[in-house]
Amino acid sequence: MASTNSSGPRIAVVGVGHFGRHHARILSTLPGARLEAVVDIDADRASAVAAETGAAPETDVAALDGRVDAVTLAVPTARHHAVALPLLERGVSVLVEKPMARSVAEADELIAAAEASGAVLAVGHTERYNPAIAAALPLVQAPRFIEVHRIGTFPARSLDIDVVFDLMIHDLDIILTTVGADVETIEAVGVPVLTDRVDIANARLRFTTGCVANLTASRISRDRVRKLRFFQQDAYISVDCAEQVVEGWRVTRTPGAEPEIAGGKLDVPRGEPLERELADFVRGVRAGRPPLVSGVDGRRALALAQRVADVMEKGEDEGSQETGDRRQEAGEA
Repeated sequence: MASTNSSGPRIAVVGVGHFGRHHARILSTLPGARLEAVVDIDADRASAVAAETGAAPETDVAALDGRVDAVTLAVPTARHHAVALPLLERGVSVLVEKPMARSVAEADELIAAAEASGAVLAVGHTERYNPAIAAALPLVQAPRFIEVHRIGTFPARSLDIDVVFDLMIHDLDIILTTVGADVETIEAVGVPVLTDRVDIANARLRFTTGCVANLTASRISRDRVRKLRFFQQDAYISVDCAEQVVEGWRVTRTPGAEPEIAGGKLDVPRGEPLERELADFVRGVRAGRPPLVSGVDGRRALALAQRVADVMEKGEDEGSQETGDRRQEAGEA
């Protein structure tokens, strides 16, 4: 629902741990927004972030009733549905961190609640707001092969989910956006190393267009790598999300002459993806319009992540018949 408050929508951050604290930091100074409250079950943490941002500290979401127009949600994944659903049903707009829910069924309930109340539902696939991704995506047309490496150091958070839902899901969302077709078959492997969940994984997706995407995600490295490479007819685009660098190369063909390769780095304005995401959410709340990454987008990425995780668990590649059955069950287009 769009806010009628002339000074901007009143917003609360629910869950101000590692990531939610950054939400509060940005929202406290973001033009067009009013950070009304920060909520955390840890009263000391809520008070500390409140002192940093000028917001009111709370320990219970119920305390927000009637006080806010929108909420950003950075609690553990297992709590996303339980916290977001009542808010959406009351018409409070919600930005929920990825993955948006534990299951496609839960995601569907959130989407339905937002549609029924007119609330804005956004999903925190922050990488889509990375200036490098924004600059590269218009160049990607009918890719034939995509190579992705998303590698990070071992975190002290997000250990309630495996690396597919923690990291790889970012790239699944980006690839679904660029390819614009259904995934036909999946091969995937993954192993736990430092936790009892999968910490490193590789997935190979084949789309109905013939495009193949190979993704590696790890949260047990000493290095931090966030790279995507797109190969298409006579062109190659390389994206470094961590450094916000994009390189594009194209083959030009002139009759009677040897093909030439031209290209180089694109001019990419630097920016903080989370700030861009939150600004888009605030604009969406004010205007009552969908954000760049909607609940439907988040649900689509979650459904594919679940398919990848299922293949890893079974230890069998997902064949075309099983793909059709699972797509029908998940309600994918």
